[in-house]
Amino acid sequence: MSQHEWLEYKNWAVIGASEKNKSYGRKITKRLLDEGYTVIPVSRNYDTVLGEKSYQKLTEYEGTIDVVDFVISPSIGIRILDDVIEKGIKKILLQPGSASAALIEKAKNHDIEVLQSCVLVLLSEK
Repeated sequence: MSQHEWLEYKNWAVIGASEKNKSYGRKITKRLLDEGYTVIPVSRNYDTVLGEKSYQKLTEYEGTIDVVDFVISPSIGIRILDDVIEKGIKKILLQPGSASAALIEKAKNHDIEVLQSCVLVLLSEK
């Protein structure tokens, strides 16, 4: 599956979604929303992000999630991966700076497809 095919999936969780104006968590959330995606913000710091209900944990969201976009450090991401596994999500996108060998290995050991890329770049190229 090419990177651009990932953009066909419409339900994206953004781990590290933010209300901070210059943060990538906000930029990514906004761009996905602007492009018509369903975005599930996940953040321990906000009740809403860009008007969307934010969840403290991925497992709190009861709907379908196709892709989880990691906008957090690898040390936190490896713990969040347990929630991805619990929900049975099979695709994660690791933004620059969010990947580690341990996180990728753990994901692959649970048959989770890993894409190391920047969704902002992918959306710009589509």
